[in-house]
Amino acid sequence: MKGNNIYKPVKAKVREVIDESPTIKSFVLEPERKFYFKTGQFIEVVLDGIGEAPFTPSSSPLIAEQLEVTVMKTGYVTEKMHQMQGGETVGIRGPFGRGYPLEKLYGKEVLIIGGGCGFAPLRSLLYNLEAEKEKIKKVTFCYGSKNPKECIYEPYIQKLRNINEFEVMRTVDDADETWTEEVGVATVLLDKVDVNINESVAVVVGPPIMMKFSVQKLQEMGYPDKKIYLSMEKNMSCAVGKCGHCMMGEYFVCKDGPVFRYDEIKDKPDIWK
Repeated sequence: MKGNNIYKPVKAKVREVIDESPTIKSFVLEPERKFYFKTGQFIEVVLDGIGEAPFTPSSSPLIAEQLEVTVMKTGYVTEKMHQMQGGETVGIRGPFGRGYPLEKLYGKEVLIIGGGCGFAPLRSLLYNLEAEKEKIKKVTFCYGSKNPKECIYEPYIQKLRNINEFEVMRTVDDADETWTEEVGVATVLLDKVDVNINESVAVVVGPPIMMKFSVQKLQEMGYPDKKIYLSMEKNMSCAVGKCGHCMMGEYFVCKDGPVFRYDEIKDKPDIWK
């Protein structure tokens, strides 16, 4: 956005708080002016007198009047956010970083693997692909979660399943009597996908260990490293490459990512930590 001061927060009203699971909530934010971002980029949510934390929006990048962030309670700032009821005012800074190269997905079969709260940034990508489905051959979305109660965005899953170009496959680590889909880690779904690898690209977002084994499985399937895209989102803090917390080799995840091709980072130290 021209003239946007990335250091100065834009005020935003918390219009709605949505319970997605026992540990995850979505926050619908209405900024005081239109706020633009590209899918895969991230923002900083600022709580006055408390702190700030980075989140990749989980809403459509094609809507500038409001945005959503989906938050797992994992620390001080996120705990304070989970106490919100709606009506509060927060700040948002950004957008920051490099998002998904959509032009590399056009004309392809897109295989997306997500785990846990990794569905949050992927929902933004799925919204974008849904809006431009005439440019995509096919989207196969594989999603893994701990248990059925932690499977988020249930209404959106059902919506995707009604779109011809989209296929959704889900699995959980621990099933209960209500679960009728696959059981096991997210990579078990990759044994069941039907894709033309020569005409496909893959996107992986989730916990580091899940991403590590998903990449290994994709390589076994025949995906070249340059056709595997990852959202790393590790240890980001300042968002502008000053604090050094998110350095990965010579890269700053907040500035050079968070989206990387696997061939760009595969030889960097400790990428899965």
